[in-house]
Amino acid sequence: MKQKVKTLKFIHLALVAGVTLAYFILGDFENIFSMVIDDASLLFAFIPAIAYVFSNFMFKNMLKNVQKSTTNEEKFAVYQTASMVRWATIEGACFIILFLKPDFLLLGVILLIYMILLAPKEHQIVRTLDIKDSELRS
Repeated sequence: MKQKVKTLKFIHLALVAGVTLAYFILGDFENIFSMVIDDASLLFAFIPAIAYVFSNFMFKNMLKNVQKSTTNEEKFAVYQTASMVRWATIEGACFIILFLKPDFLLLGVILLIYMILLAPKEHQIVRTLDIKDSELRS
């Protein structure tokens, strides 16, 4: 299980590093606080909220399919898939903001920070999947 968690952490790190690198190369951080919201750009202001709600909805919806009787490996596979869908949604929203509306760079950075906070932690995975400590050691 520890090796699978390490793999999931590495995937998360790669996604975060890719978005961070893109933001540092393409982002205009000198004008990060000069965000002007008008009628034409109102949709872009809601992208972070939509991404947050949709990613959490998909994550929780996918985890509902986990049966208590399934093995830990099967539970973890579903968790891994759900996590990647969640991260990909946030990553996509970051790139949409960066490429289509770079004036809203601050919102993309906030999404990136949220994505960093979604890093997988073993104790959180164990609690979410309802795995007992005795089952982890075996």
